[in-house]
Amino acid sequence: MNSSFYLKYFNNIKSIIDDFDLKKIGKFKKLIISTAKQNKKILIFGNGGSAATASHFAVDMTKNAGIRCLTLNEYDLITCFANDFGYEKWVEKSIEYYADKGDLVIFLSCSGNSMNIVNGCKYSIKKGLKVVTLTGIQKNNKVNKLKSNLNFWVNSKNYNIIEISHFIILLSLIDDIILSKKTK
Repeated sequence: MNSSFYLKYFNNIKSIIDDFDLKKIGKFKKLIISTAKQNKKILIFGNGGSAATASHFAVDMTKNAGIRCLTLNEYDLITCFANDFGYEKWVEKSIEYYADKGDLVIFLSCSGNSMNIVNGCKYSIKKGLKVVTLTGIQKNNKVNKLKSNLNFWVNSKNYNIIEISHFIILLSLIDDIILSKKTK
């Protein structure tokens, strides 16, 4: 076993967590709560591992926190929309068909340059939806350049570390919301 690898790896994650902007996470929570209070929903999108994170978040937010949250990463929808509109447009088209005024849309993209996510984000902003993005790799990525309500950028070039960081932010929000409801 290469203990030095793991020590360095875990210290890297710890350093990233230590750099989380807690005030910004608090603003994210307020966006989620205000969305729920307006009887609106959350849509969350990602590719690959980020799609798995999106699914996990959507299920836990709905079941455990009691706030409606959907991810539209069903293969039949993706392949239909990708076939009919192009892969780079499937997220945008999903939002066009499923989002309502006042909804919150969350986008996960390690690179911030996946065109399906970029186009979905642009469309959501244009339609006046609330938008939160979580990215990594380069700070000046395409998603970060857009005018979202909030952006969380992870200072790493390692996809797994970026995805872990996004996962921690998202699931900590769920736990905070659950705890807030219990203490009322």
